[in-house]
Amino acid sequence: MIVAMINDCAFVGETIGKYLPRDVVVRYVRRGRGFWSKTFGIAYKILRTDADVYHVHYLLQDCYIGLRLGKRPLIGHAHGSDVRTTLNHPLWGRVVKYNLRKCDKVLVSTPDIIEGARRFREDAEYLPNPVDLQLFYPKPPQEGGERKRVLIASDSNWVVKGTDIAIRALSRVRNEVSVSIIAYGKDLDKTLRLAEKLGVRVNILPKTPHDKLNQYYWNSDVVIDRFKLGSLGMVSLEAIACGRPVITYVSSQYQEYRDFPLKDLRNEEEIAEAIINADEKLWRREYEYVIRNHDPTTIANRVVKIFRDLV
Repeated sequence: MIVAMINDCAFVGETIGKYLPRDVVVRYVRRGRGFWSKTFGIAYKILRTDADVYHVHYLLQDCYIGLRLGKRPLIGHAHGSDVRTTLNHPLWGRVVKYNLRKCDKVLVSTPDIIEGARRFREDAEYLPNPVDLQLFYPKPPQEGGERKRVLIASDSNWVVKGTDIAIRALSRVRNEVSVSIIAYGKDLDKTLRLAEKLGVRVNILPKTPHDKLNQYYWNSDVVIDRFKLGSLGMVSLEAIACGRPVITYVSSQYQEYRDFPLKDLRNEEEIAEAIINADEKLWRREYEYVIRNHDPTTIANRVVKIFRDLV
């Protein structure tokens, strides 16, 4: 079987492809963010691609182009903002709705977007994001100094990720932590100014390729992710897989997270306390959840079954 993996998000498609059985051949159809690449360039690549199944990540132009070019069967894989925000856009929302209705199968990567997808596609299915356990695996913490080493690993975005909430929480324990942040995200400058204002000293780490992120996780004691969406992001999953406890907001309203140990963490004071108290015991409970729900081989086998059913 030949599968065309079109576009990607947070390396989910690449990880799925890595763990598929040997009799499944994956052809990756990639694009950049430039105007030509994400319009005429991707259309040309999709047109020239022949496969038994087309698995498209993000329900935007890539998915729409594939459908209009008659590439079938086609799986539309929603990853967050396409359903969470773009669905309500006056122009792009029409594209997302069209894709939801016309795809042969719709997958969603986080529980917080299931309801939005099912408004237009009742059979939309939740597929947990896989974690590449060959790349992200536990290592014992390095011997550190007196302060707990905290890594802010998600992109700096106040509206979506709540990076400002993280900084305000850290300011409450600024004398007990050593804070690092990866230098990416549209609100990075605002975040650094807020940290300076609140007396939080921040070590800025250069943005690094995905396959080098594990080094940042291993060099920390605690990893901070996002505090707005209520769902587990790839940063959380990969950091936990690397052996580090993660502090993030996971909403108890989602049944899929019933076994996750740390839920409904949004108050700055509670976040600060959780950072200081984060230990191996918390990590082990988080790790058990990740292995049980985000094992890449298990998820790849689910995807293969979907491929075969469609073919």
